[in-house]
Amino acid sequence: MGIVELLLIAVGLSMDAFAVSICKGLGMKKVNLKVAFVLALFFGGFQALMPLIGWALGSQFLWLISPIDHWIAFVLLAVIGGKMLWKALHDEEGEDDGKPADKIDLGEFFILAVATSIDALAVGISFAALAVGIVPSILIIGVVTFCFTIAGVFVGNFFGSRYEKPASIVGGVVLILIGLKILLEHLGILVL
Repeated sequence: MGIVELLLIAVGLSMDAFAVSICKGLGMKKVNLKVAFVLALFFGGFQALMPLIGWALGSQFLWLISPIDHWIAFVLLAVIGGKMLWKALHDEEGEDDGKPADKIDLGEFFILAVATSIDALAVGISFAALAVGIVPSILIIGVVTFCFTIAGVFVGNFFGSRYEKPASIVGGVVLILIGLKILLEHLGILVL
């Protein structure tokens, strides 16, 4: 597998992380570079780690993970998206819950990183089957996802700081739709 194919795979895998990072940027009044960097480390790190795990396990456990990976991603993204919707629809204008949108929440970052990187596990299994060099592959995937995540936070912030409440609603809906898309694709209902 050549560098062009690896870059295309990396871009494809990073799209869910990009969409989620846009949602995170939506809630920031001003881009917090520390939050963006930590989020990018989580997303880039998990997008690199999952193919490595998949490659290491090979196809031995594909039968175990494959039937439920889409359900895991759907549930995690639906819960986070639902939480965003609830907060946007039930907080009074100007009300502060004491938790700024640009705060580092390691638990939330972990859940989002796992949810957006589950498909990369299957890519790692295919890398094992195709005898692809794993180290350059995971480095490319990790770096591309890191860059897309930083860009996503900036894109989200550009729109979110101007339209905070509607943007939070859109962000929550987008997360739920990403989870639904993953679920429907894996169930064979949606073919893209």
